[in-house]
Amino acid sequence: MPTTPLTRDLTIQEVSRQSGLTESALRYYERIGLIDPVPRDDSSGHRRYPPALVNAIESLGCLRSTGMSVHDMRTYVDNIRRGAAAAADQRQLFGDHARRLADDIARLQVRQKYVAAKAQLWAARERGDTSAEEALVPDIIALGAQLISEEKAHA
Repeated sequence: MPTTPLTRDLTIQEVSRQSGLTESALRYYERIGLIDPVPRDDSSGHRRYPPALVNAIESLGCLRSTGMSVHDMRTYVDNIRRGAAAAADQRQLFGDHARRLADDIARLQVRQKYVAAKAQLWAARERGDTSAEEALVPDIIALGAQLISEEKAHA
């Protein structure tokens, strides 16, 4: 995000750098109506993004970086256009997304524990410590079963 407010229109390259979205994503978002039509320079026909639109795009870039789907971003934009009447819908949208992220984090933590346990197992094997290796096997089996169960549930 800029440290000072924008006072001029930006090119697509500048918006891409500032928002973290690719130029193709910016064109796609415009094509599907996720962002308003971008004004064009009269002489060159190139897109020129006014400051208010850049701010909206930065918000979408933040949402995208959280892993929010285009579908949910579209719902967010539609709710913004509805104004204060959509406050409950926005709360629901973000609450649901926060829960999905919490679930993702929990699954990642299990994956991390499994991989760390496997690293410990191979370290024990490398140093010839069979008792440490054997002690790790039940945890690895349990974590593996949890991973498989979670993958089935999310397939």
